[in-house]
Amino acid sequence: MTENICITTTSAEKTLNCGRVLGKLIDRPLFIALTGDLGSGKTVLIQGLAQGLGIPPEHPVTSPTYTLVNEYDGRLPLFHVDLYRLSGPDDTIDLGLADIISGGGVTAIEWSERLDGGDFSPDIAIDIAATGETDRRISIFFYGTGIENLVEGMKHFLQQ
Repeated sequence: MTENICITTTSAEKTLNCGRVLGKLIDRPLFIALTGDLGSGKTVLIQGLAQGLGIPPEHPVTSPTYTLVNEYDGRLPLFHVDLYRLSGPDDTIDLGLADIISGGGVTAIEWSERLDGGDFSPDIAIDIAATGETDRRISIFFYGTGIENLVEGMKHFLQQ
C-alpha cells in the first residue's frame, strides 16, 4: 500500500501538532525519512513526533546537527538523526545507520536525501516546504503494510 496526504500548516505550533498527532498514532518501530530546505520545519515536526511518542518535556528535542544522532526514551524509543553535515552515503556506514534503523524504535532522519536509497527504504517519507513566512506544506507518503491506522488518523487530523 502506498498513500500520500498533504497538510498545510500556518504556524510552527500547527507543524508541531501535526508531528504530535503522527507520534500518537505510531504503534510500532518505523523509519521516517524527512526532506526539506534549511529552516523548513523538520526539527519542529520531530519535536511534535517526540511529544506524541511520550518523550517527557524535560528532555528537549534538539537538532542533532553536530552529534548526528540523539536518542530519546518514550513509549517507543526515538532516534533523531541529522545527515546535513555528511558528504554522502558512505558516511552512513561509519554512523551505524543500519543498526539504528533496525534498533526497535522510531527513527526519524533529517536530510534523508543523503542516504543511498537502495539500502534504506522508509515506512514514511515526509517533505516539508515553506510556502510563506510561517506556512508549510507537509507532504506525507506512507509505504508498505500495517500503516492503515496512520493514514486514517492523519486524514482525521485534516478534517479538524
